[in-house]
Amino acid sequence: MTNKPLYDRVSYRCSKNITKSYSTSFSLGIRLLSKEIREHIYNIYGFVRVADEIVDTFYNYENEDLFYRFKEDTYLALSQKISTNPVLNSFQYTFNKYEIDADLIEKFLNSMEMDLKNKDYDRSSFDDYVLGSAEVVGLMCLHVFVNGDKEMYKELTPYAMKLGAAFQKINFLRDLRDDFENLGRSYFPNVDMSNLTSYTKNIIEKEIAEDFKQGLIGIERLPKNSRFGVYLAYKYYLRLFKKISKLDFDDILHERVRIPNEQKAGILVKSYLRHSFNLL
Repeated sequence: MTNKPLYDRVSYRCSKNITKSYSTSFSLGIRLLSKEIREHIYNIYGFVRVADEIVDTFYNYENEDLFYRFKEDTYLALSQKISTNPVLNSFQYTFNKYEIDADLIEKFLNSMEMDLKNKDYDRSSFDDYVLGSAEVVGLMCLHVFVNGDKEMYKELTPYAMKLGAAFQKINFLRDLRDDFENLGRSYFPNVDMSNLTSYTKNIIEKEIAEDFKQGLIGIERLPKNSRFGVYLAYKYYLRLFKKISKLDFDDILHERVRIPNEQKAGILVKSYLRHSFNLL
């Protein structure tokens, strides 16, 4: 008799705990997805979070070696449908169940690899990085949201990509100081960190606003079992974006912008009412 089902449950709990520990906003959004898909979004988030932590925060270790080992283990897990790494074991289950495109995994890992080497980005490399680090993550989740409906997946692909891009660009703005001071990175193309201007910030914000606009179109067309959770994440990030928009670059560089818990609670209630009355 195999104890693999027990190990699978333990693996899932690892991915869930990682999600809850690293992102309270996403955790709440996932909790509001229907039960049958919740586990799989935890599995996806756990996978991408561990990869991101390797390249971003394990810099006191041989993080390049750690990353390439993680990359090799990922492909083995996907093909063998098992891994002794619980996070990869839970991710491979979701990957294989929903037949997620292998190309999405490759693009994601390529972007993580860019973080090991790139410090400054031009427009082309920036777009490639956002595609792999955020847009394809949205597409991994979309595979789950549409439950294998290939026509719906194709229809919603551009909107899911835009929403992922919006979330990532807001993260870049929020983490501007940490990325530059601690990691020596500057993601936004043609941005001089020694001469940050309101004009540059306005250009970035216009781009994000358009991404949000397109992303919402896709949210409105999602199946009901995933729509509310994704909409809540959208509203959290939209509130964060509006807060950042009111600040100067200097303010962002001195303090990490956050949404207080009481405001998150208000967003949750308002989002639930709009969702319940089909007012998205």
